[in-house]
Amino acid sequence: MTVTSGASSAAKRGIAAGAPKHFLDIDRFESADLRDMLELAHAYKRGEAAPGGLRPAAGKTLALVFEKPSTRTRVSFEVGMVQMGGHVTILASQGSQLGRGETIADTTRVLNRYVDAIMFRTLSEASLLEMVQYATVPVINGLTDKSHPCQIMADIMTFEEIKGPINGRTIAWVGDGNNVLGSWIHAAAPFGYALRIACPAGYEPDGAAIDAARAAGADIILTADPAAGAAGADCVVTDTWLSMGTDGGPSAEDRVAALTPYRVDEALMARAAKDAIFLHCLPANRANEVSGGVIDGPRSAVWDEAENRLHAQKGILHWCLSA
Repeated sequence: MTVTSGASSAAKRGIAAGAPKHFLDIDRFESADLRDMLELAHAYKRGEAAPGGLRPAAGKTLALVFEKPSTRTRVSFEVGMVQMGGHVTILASQGSQLGRGETIADTTRVLNRYVDAIMFRTLSEASLLEMVQYATVPVINGLTDKSHPCQIMADIMTFEEIKGPINGRTIAWVGDGNNVLGSWIHAAAPFGYALRIACPAGYEPDGAAIDAARAAGADIILTADPAAGAAGADCVVTDTWLSMGTDGGPSAEDRVAALTPYRVDEALMARAAKDAIFLHCLPANRANEVSGGVIDGPRSAVWDEAENRLHAQKGILHWCLSA
């Protein structure tokens, strides 16, 4: 396995020597850096030693900071850091001074003195960017209202394990145009896949994100027809219709009504390629966005996808903590 330092890529992106190596959004990276992280993830999954015997997490501590509840993000980062020889400390809003009004800036200034990296799962992209502004250690985006890049790294890892290189393949997103889709949009250009997005009116993803991805060379089509979106796809992806942090938008009843035609069931999967796989970042509602026959069926890769959060997290942590 050959893994580069990413120094030349960092220089292209204007990152000063010695500055923290943040993992914020996929579209901020060169393809080579993203491939380095995935190669590391595959190596860790195979149980191979890191390049040169490096153990970048040994003796280091990762802070996991949560404004939103988590299962896979918390467990994968915690287990991954420990398996890499490091330590973890966990802060939830209601169990820290963040829940009592301390600013993110002040919390970050303190964490800089205690830990070697921070993973932040937040309700707001603005909060993540505030943390980055004051951080002197790497910050990893564990989820915001705009993106979920760690998830998509695991998803791409899963796709390529099963079906080979994702470059030139077709990914179909069916359902709500949420933060997970935001990262699929960000990744389309650097990974070279075509993205077909089927969403109802009023639930489309951010138009500016699509414009930026297309300007970077991404092949993205947006449609209101779920059958057209899934047609011939190599992979069909969806997510929950009732995400945490959607207060202020349509009611749950209105969301379900609008999104019901976009349910991924056996009939919709039949529109995809015969060997297409199904992905869902979980948690899943089998009464809403996906049928039990699909998520529990032979074309579902969601359990491999969930496992690969652990390995992808290790690749990201290794990259962030390496000089």
